Amino acid sequence: MASNYTNLGIQLMTTGEKAGEWGTLTNTNWNIIEQIAGGYTTQALTDNGTLTLSKNDGTTGATLATRIIKLTGTLSAGNSIVTVPDSIENWWLVNNAEGGSTYTVTFKTVSGTGVEWAAGETGFKFLYTDGTNVVDVGFATLTGTETLTNKTLTSPKIGTSILDTNGLELMKLTATGSATNEFTVANAATGAGPTLSSTGSSDSNIDINVTPAGTGNVNLSADTVRVGDNNANATITTDGTGDLTLNTNAGTNSGSILIADGANGDITITPDGTGVAKAVDAADATGAIKIAGKETMWVPASAMYATTTNGAEAAQAELTATNPELKTFAFDTTTAEYTQFNVSMPKTWNLGTVTFQTFWSASGTDTGTGGFKMQGVSIANNVDYDTSFGTAVANTALAASGTQDDLMVNVESGAVTIASAAVDCNTVFQMVRDVSTDTNTGDLRLVGVKIFYTTNAANDA
Repeated sequence: MASNYTNLGIQLMTTGEKAGEWGTLTNTNWNIIEQIAGGYTTQALTDNGTLTLSKNDGTTGATLATRIIKLTGTLSAGNSIVTVPDSIENWWLVNNAEGGSTYTVTFKTVSGTGVEWAAGETGFKFLYTDGTNVVDVGFATLTGTETLTNKTLTSPKIGTSILDTNGLELMKLTATGSATNEFTVANAATGAGPTLSSTGSSDSNIDINVTPAGTGNVNLSADTVRVGDNNANATITTDGTGDLTLNTNAGTNSGSILIADGANGDITITPDGTGVAKAVDAADATGAIKIAGKETMWVPASAMYATTTNGAEAAQAELTATNPELKTFAFDTTTAEYTQFNVSMPKTWNLGTVTFQTFWSASGTDTGTGGFKMQGVSIANNVDYDTSFGTAVANTALAASGTQDDLMVNVESGAVTIASAAVDCNTVFQMVRDVSTDTNTGDLRLVGVKIFYTTNAANDA
């Protein structure tokens, strides 16, 4: 009776058959089994071709009955297919070492489905056939795209980047020649946030550096950003000589705080539009922060004195008993008459020009215009008071209302230059009615003058 063979070519001898040949045939079967258990073969692929893995009944060397199969060659014109018979049940470690990068390689049964290496994909796949189709066990390869589930990686070495699920670069990794510092990432229990720490084996006080590309920003998506740890003091600073600006909404419709770098650098608080810089005191009261700039000084007629030559007449008028009385200086309608007063300007004054606004009432019902001129001079320590005033500047004349004793307020004047302006001086001002231009036919009774000056410091320290 003739012998039978298994699907992988092992000879099954019938009892009483092959007398005197069993030793040789059995040894051949053992060699076939050894080949199935751990044999290795290389098979060349061809463009647009099918490589058929066959068995050899009763002899060794069958490509089908080999455990490890290496596919070689370079595909330059088309895909390649490797087939095994439909009825085979076996498994293989198949290494696709094809050298091209354009075409696919498919390992399948003749009539069933199989497993494909994508164009450019190389490396091992763990494949088996169930007698109908070829199936990928999911063996992890060095070059293929793999999914690892519940696997522990101990100190893995990652090359240049980590890719996302679309195969696109998610994170790029670079190395330094003698690295001692690294990131430590820790999760947290309920109610606490995970931690990203800078740690090192030998260093302490290690920074964490976040560097955007070009003029990009570092954006933190959080309602509140806190700095500092373990109740220690915290500092927000720039890394270098740049200024530090604090604002909202990338500066759109936002005020800002600018901390200038450098010795004696300013801190500038700038509200948006008509906004006001405010602060809260110990009593939780909110108020505007006083900012150096335009200031006002009120000088009443009672603080003035008439000049010896052509001095205006000091007067006090009772209008109605117990109502406000007018303590004024009366200036003649045709003769230029003068009053003076002196002040010590604050150190915060920028020594620049000043402007003024006069407050007066008419002694009659005439509706003619009235106006004044003002001039000033500063007298420093060890300087003679006998010094000339600066140029007198007139304000715009104002038409009287036609009602006696109505208060009339001129608009703010142009710039008045103070002669010899300096700090720590006694500044003397002189007022005169501008009789050369105004048209009011009665005396003008000067109630007082408001002086506007500009400061450039927070206080007089």
